[in-house]
Amino acid sequence: MTTNENTNYAPEHTPRLAWAKAAPEVYKAMIKLNAAAEQGLDPTIAELVKIRASQLNHCALCLDMHTKDALAAGESVERIIQLSAWEESRHFYTEKELAALELTEAITVLTDGFVPDEAYEKAAKQFDEAELAHLIAAITVINAWNRFGVTTRGVPGHYTAGMYK
Repeated sequence: MTTNENTNYAPEHTPRLAWAKAAPEVYKAMIKLNAAAEQGLDPTIAELVKIRASQLNHCALCLDMHTKDALAAGESVERIIQLSAWEESRHFYTEKELAALELTEAITVLTDGFVPDEAYEKAAKQFDEAELAHLIAAITVINAWNRFGVTTRGVPGHYTAGMYK
């Protein structure tokens, strides 16, 4: 059910810009970059990273998309819910997932102007060099997608799992 099907909910907002239609070559390049970034990366980790970065960036469109894709791929509701508080819910995730989540936060929220050595080193212990390079790329790409989504005010609620795969 989308939110606009129930008259008790606030009305759905209008997107500012259909950027994929206005800049189709950029959109196509992002799709290719996204596919390249995730090559060889565990799909579960990729979805957890996308959801967590999207939470941090307040991208409702991407949260709608990636939670639905994760659920369709067999991810548990509980682990998705706990992502916003993963540091207090560590027991829901593997050490590798935790390292990916910590690196996601470090790359997404650059408040100190750099990624702390500790976060990078934890990830480097859990991922081989190729995986780590792809993880960094996947985190960077979802952050770019989030910025397109929040800037153009993409509307959540209309995505169906696997729609763009």
